[in-house]
Order: sequence, then C-alpha cells, then structure tokens
Amino acid sequence: MKRLTTFACAGLLAGCQTTALPPMQTVDRVDLPRFMGDWYVIAHIPTFPERNAYNGVESYALNPDGSVATTFTFREGGFDGKVQRMTPTGYITDRNTNATWGMQFIWPIKADYRITYLTPDYGITVIARQKRDYVWVMARKPQLTDAERNAVEEHVASLGYDLGQLRYVPQRWGDAQ
Repeated sequence: MKRLTTFACAGLLAGCQTTALPPMQTVDRVDLPRFMGDWYVIAHIPTFPERNAYNGVESYALNPDGSVATTFTFREGGFDGKVQRMTPTGYITDRNTNATWGMQFIWPIKADYRITYLTPDYGITVIARQKRDYVWVMARKPQLTDAERNAVEEHVASLGYDLGQLRYVPQRWGDAQ
C-alpha cells in the first residue's frame, strides 16, 4: 500500500510543465541550513494522498551530497488517525537562489517545487508549482495570526491559484503529541 501511495503521489506531482502561464517568481535566496528543520503544513491545495491530512509536518535535512532528505508525516482523517509518512528527496535545481527544487518521490521523476514566499525570520514559507495545481503554506508554528494568514492568502492568489481550493490542515498539538 505504501508503494502504491508513493506511485500515486509521484504521478500526481510529475505532470508536464505548462508554458501558457507566466513564469513563477521564487524568493531571491534561500539559506539552506536555515530552511532545514520542521515546518507545520498550515494549508495546501493537496495531492491525493494528503487530502485528509491532520497534524501535517514537513521536515528537511541536508544530505552530504547536497540533496535534501524530506519527511512528510501526518495523521490520516483525524487527530487520532493512522500516522502516514512520505520520504521524498529534494534536489536543488537552482544553486544561485536555492529556491527551485525537484522533489523526487520515485526515480527518475522530480516534481516541480518552488519556494515563492519566505519571511525574513524563516517562520513562514509558501511552496508552489509552475502549473499552479498544488501549493503548500508552511510555518514553524502550528497556527498563523490573522495578519499572517491574510498575507499568505494574498501571495497565493497573486500566483494565480484559486483560494477556494485551499484547504487548511487541522493542527492540534499538546503535551501527549
């Protein structure tokens, strides 16, 4: 089943690039060591495997070869749901900015992954795709303030996404989690 989920996710993320859309701007520069660590998935236009995610967390760690070990964990369907885990590898494709990656769930396909928003304190980020089919809003904390939420929604809309498709990922963390 895990292999089927991996294949489904890779297939959903892989698609051909669309040239009809204007090029998507990324942030000017990403300090990779500072970007590493845990990010709560606040909102997304989800891929099939993550459409019922609760307590989603994406974690990054630099590998010695410069790739990025990625672990995405979430609970399926509720806060007490089964823990799901995906472990793609990120490959930085633009070393000038470190803001464009290929995310590989299955060899040889590398899905488009663009860091288009990053607060100066590295507290909030938006990951988007040139096709404008999937997007992820992530933060170092499990909730955003209203002002932060408005800012990222404005950014996501400015990229050409339909905010009506944006799903806020339920996050609930306590001492027992």
